[in-house]
Amino acid sequence: MRVTIADVARAAAVSKTTVSRVLNGKDEVDTETAERVRTVIADLGYVPSSRGVNLARGSSQTLAILVPSLTWPWVSEMLQGVADVVEAHGYGLLLFTCNRGEASMAQFTGQVSARAFDGLLAIVPGDTMPAIQTLHRQGLPMVIIDDQGQRPALPSVATTNTEGGAAAARHLLDSGRRAPMVVLGPRQFGCVRDRLAGFRGVLAESGVALRPELILDSEFTLPSGQAAVERALAEGRRFDSVFALNDQAAVGTLRALRAAGLRVPDDVAVVGFDDLPLAISVDPQLTTVRQPMHEMGETAARMLLGHLSGTPLTPEPVVLPTELVVRASAPA
Repeated sequence: MRVTIADVARAAAVSKTTVSRVLNGKDEVDTETAERVRTVIADLGYVPSSRGVNLARGSSQTLAILVPSLTWPWVSEMLQGVADVVEAHGYGLLLFTCNRGEASMAQFTGQVSARAFDGLLAIVPGDTMPAIQTLHRQGLPMVIIDDQGQRPALPSVATTNTEGGAAAARHLLDSGRRAPMVVLGPRQFGCVRDRLAGFRGVLAESGVALRPELILDSEFTLPSGQAAVERALAEGRRFDSVFALNDQAAVGTLRALRAAGLRVPDDVAVVGFDDLPLAISVDPQLTTVRQPMHEMGETAARMLLGHLSGTPLTPEPVVLPTELVVRASAPA
């Protein structure tokens, strides 16, 4: 049976509060009593709860991370980046998801009230942003990872979505493509607007119009990307390239083109966005704009841990660069 703090207090003939003060190095306990408590601790083999000791010192040595869903394909990369830094600093990590909407957030805010963690890392907070902003105003240290273009006045780590879209456009133009089609993601996401703006801007500079009928509504999923391109093909829309605003929609595009008997890249070149592992598992391998997802997680974790050690956080985002990765679906 595990020895408890009550067992120590009883054997040393002191209160549990006194034992706690000795464990946490408080100087309110006289030398003789403190030595007696330490002797009992050693004799009984008592091992204090690290969480309890840290809470008494004002720290849980734990961070929380809030994610929209574990099914989002790039969440694991950001999580791994966070975990690598957090664990190296001797901290624990509590994982929360927003799968159940308001019920999830109620459970999460209860943990905030219980001081179960010292700070928060929130990946793509989406609809939870108002609640997160309230917690920030109440004093909870936090860093947002990829706010999807919402741009709150909170410490955050972002990536160059506009420049990524521009790089995709330049690459297609340089390879001789002049009739591009775009497969969007959810229009409410700022990253979708930014990627489209960057792509459209480079085309305009080169005198190439992005025709409205070649801007397809879709979601950030493989089936929705495939369905959008299938509809465009069935309606006879003509294009020589596709920029899909995430890799899953790009892979759906590849499937739709193959089913229609079109060759990639001979007939149609395809560029995605993210550089997920599936980008190299498809045939042909996918040219895509790489988001530094692992690095974003690492950077956010370092920022938050630095803040807890005394380095101030600022509301200006830390922005990491995207990178075009050229593969067979849209060669140079």
